[in-house]
Amino acid sequence: MIDQATIDRIMDAAQIYDVVSDFVTLHKRGVNYVGLCPFHNDKTPSFSVSPAKNLCKCFACGKGGNPVHFIMLHEQLTYPEALRYLAKKYGIEIKERELSDEEKAAHTERESLFVVNQFANDYFRHTLRETEEGRNIGMAYFRSRGFRDDVIEKFQLGYCTESHDALAKEAIAKGYQKDYLIKTGLCYETEDHRLRDRFWGRVIFPVHTLSGKVVAFGGRVLAAATKGVKVKYINSPESEIYHKSNELYGIYQAKQPIVKQDRCYMVEGYTDVISMHQSGIENVVASSGTALTTQQIKLIHRFTPNMTVLYDGDAAGIKASLRGIDMLLEEGMNVKVCLLPDGDDPDSFARKHNGTEMRAFLDEHETDFIRFKANLLMEEAGHDPLKRAELISNIVQSISVIPEAIVRDVYIKECAQLLHVEDRLLVSEVAKRRERKAEERAEQRERERRRNAQAQSDGSSTPATSGLEGDTLPPPSETETEHVPASDTAYTSFIPEEGKEGQEFYRYEQQIIQMIVRYGERIMCNVTDEEGNERPVTVIEYVIADLQQDDLSFHNPLHRQILTEAAEQLQHPGFIAEHYFLNHPDPVIGQLSADLISDRYQLSKYHSKAQKIVTDEERLYELVPTLMTNFKFAIVNEELKHILKALQDPAVANDNEQCTTVMQRYNELRQVQSLMAKRLGDRVVLKL
Repeated sequence: MIDQATIDRIMDAAQIYDVVSDFVTLHKRGVNYVGLCPFHNDKTPSFSVSPAKNLCKCFACGKGGNPVHFIMLHEQLTYPEALRYLAKKYGIEIKERELSDEEKAAHTERESLFVVNQFANDYFRHTLRETEEGRNIGMAYFRSRGFRDDVIEKFQLGYCTESHDALAKEAIAKGYQKDYLIKTGLCYETEDHRLRDRFWGRVIFPVHTLSGKVVAFGGRVLAAATKGVKVKYINSPESEIYHKSNELYGIYQAKQPIVKQDRCYMVEGYTDVISMHQSGIENVVASSGTALTTQQIKLIHRFTPNMTVLYDGDAAGIKASLRGIDMLLEEGMNVKVCLLPDGDDPDSFARKHNGTEMRAFLDEHETDFIRFKANLLMEEAGHDPLKRAELISNIVQSISVIPEAIVRDVYIKECAQLLHVEDRLLVSEVAKRRERKAEERAEQRERERRRNAQAQSDGSSTPATSGLEGDTLPPPSETETEHVPASDTAYTSFIPEEGKEGQEFYRYEQQIIQMIVRYGERIMCNVTDEEGNERPVTVIEYVIADLQQDDLSFHNPLHRQILTEAAEQLQHPGFIAEHYFLNHPDPVIGQLSADLISDRYQLSKYHSKAQKIVTDEERLYELVPTLMTNFKFAIVNEELKHILKALQDPAVANDNEQCTTVMQRYNELRQVQSLMAKRLGDRVVLKL
């Protein structure tokens, strides 16, 4: 693990202009530099580099950040890998903390497994190209599939001889340990303790991690060399370094094309990926015949939210994969489906067409997954009412997992027309399923909350913000306690858990977090305590106290984490929020902070009567309280909208007790809204 002192030295040494100019031709424009964005097909320079802020930003696709973020994006590296990249560039020695004996043993074993796999990969490649058997059998097979030499080299394909122990003997002779050969799955031990090769007589497809390390192998049987073997493909077993649910074949070769094209094509097998690469479609990966997993989806989502799944027309295979695609929808992916002509799979189709022809076919024939699924199931259901009911339930399940409310609404309307059912029926069914899912998540969060509370009671301290209690901060009025009214403390907000990013209150929340990241440690006002002594209050302290006043919290988990860490770090001398969050070890928080610091997200500046520009920093005493008030006012307005919508639900309207409770809540919030509006008075609401 890289220690913080080394990270700080790397951050201080890394200059954004030096780092970016290694990959992008930059031209000076004012105090900044501009160039063509490396993350999308940029035709006019939209990528800006600011040496003063040590940040870069594309104002077309939005990608950028500090030097570490840029290297992570461009080279598709993890945070530690990007730090090591920059350390090497600037000649900084990496100092890592001392590992425990157990950690050292685990680290040594993992590295040893990688070393053994790399030896095997080199051995297989050498056997394919440099031995007579490899050329006559292995290379002949690849050539029969139409693979060019450069593509064979690109995917590091190989061959294992018909001898049952050739690899084992070579490895032992070169000093590799028997245990590691078995743990990687390259070899297995017979009952009489002989070491045998797992992949004998097969062509070899190595599986790479994102960074290019070999974690596993797939071997395809060749009928002429392995008579009597029934299993067409065998794969490495799971090991300390290989978990098939975490890996995708071809992701190492496809990661940059996926980012560039902002789309990923999903196929089934090794040869599908290779043939599509050879035809010019490089943003493609394979699940290697296994069911798609959440970890694999998250891996793709790091590079793009857009995926097209290619099917070869096998109805049974398509139906078997529908459940996996529902997982894609649940993870927020935009899923399309492309059905290839009868008799073709991605491998055979790619060998018949060049890249231009194949892209044209994909663009013309890909269709939205929900529509594809509805049409597929309708054809099967026919006029059978029970099957149609099952079909509707199936479609509702797929729609219900989509996180974006607007997207769900669009699909509901389209499917209502397609299935000839009333859209309110689909709305009701989707709502029921999402409610059940929300209840499950709430139970999970409650269990986690209890665990965290127990952990805190065992010794962790709370942020030191309670000192503001009783002080003379401009307090939110008693009418602003909109989330937890005294008359109904068990009330559950009508604002949905998801799909809130487009709401007005959420945008105010983002601006408040922007204040925290930019100016969190700055003094914004003074308060008088009970003894009449004045003391300064920072932006962080003010925001926390104001939220606690009304028992509110931010909606976005990242925002909550930033506020919590800001409160903790405020206790440390020399804490500067901008520096801390920009260089945060979590790259997601670091990237968000870089976005908030950039000029593109800057709040408007005001002019005084003398036309002097007044910056946000000079107006913190006014700006932060106004943002907080507007944030709360927007929450009240949004809550009222959802209550009115809830009252239109027949399930609520026909339940006298529930209807009375909701109406009581509505009246309370109307009073809050009226009083808050008076408090705001003629104050101009900040423009978003």
